[in-house]
Amino acid sequence: MEKEILRYVDHTLLSQTATWNEIREILDDAMAYGTASACIPASYVEQAAEYVEGRLPICTVIGFPNGYSTKEAKVFEAEDAIRKGASEIDMVIQIGFLKDQRYDAVEEEIRAVREACGDKILKVIIETCLLTQEEKIRMCQIVTRAGADYIKTSTGFSTAGATVADVELMKAHIGENVKIKAAGGIASFADAEEFIRAGAERLGTSRLVKILKTHA
Repeated sequence: MEKEILRYVDHTLLSQTATWNEIREILDDAMAYGTASACIPASYVEQAAEYVEGRLPICTVIGFPNGYSTKEAKVFEAEDAIRKGASEIDMVIQIGFLKDQRYDAVEEEIRAVREACGDKILKVIIETCLLTQEEKIRMCQIVTRAGADYIKTSTGFSTAGATVADVELMKAHIGENVKIKAAGGIASFADAEEFIRAGAERLGTSRLVKILKTHA
């Protein structure tokens, strides 16, 4: 069962102090344990892609963690990361625009990054802990219309991470072509199972691999 759960995991290291040795360990562990991808800072993508030689999808984050860089900056970040070997992009929305009810601007930004991603996977981080229920539902609708592959709960850098209630809410309001990624605070295999049962198809965490390594 643990191996099955790891196939849902984006094995993640996004610490500001992350060194290449730490990133390489994440990559090695992701390959050894069969995770869905390794999610790492954009500055390490090119080196990581060369290191894994196609054996592992490389995921990175765009407009991270605050989301308030310009649409053009996010598009450039996405294009640059893909050019350097990323196959999955997790972008943060402009949360202030959402709260200003500038829904068209939020959707336009996601569409622009979607276009920049081409056939690569795009996940849209909405930072659920900062949103009202109405704003979460609105983002389910916007992400669906904009053509992203996933809606993602959290950066893991704000006031709270994923909750099962938020995943259930997303599941009820996203379109049929959109999947859910839960991230932030997933600390055990029991947590992971609960999020998967609620509807998450990806999990952003580093703790599950660490648990297995500790007990190996």
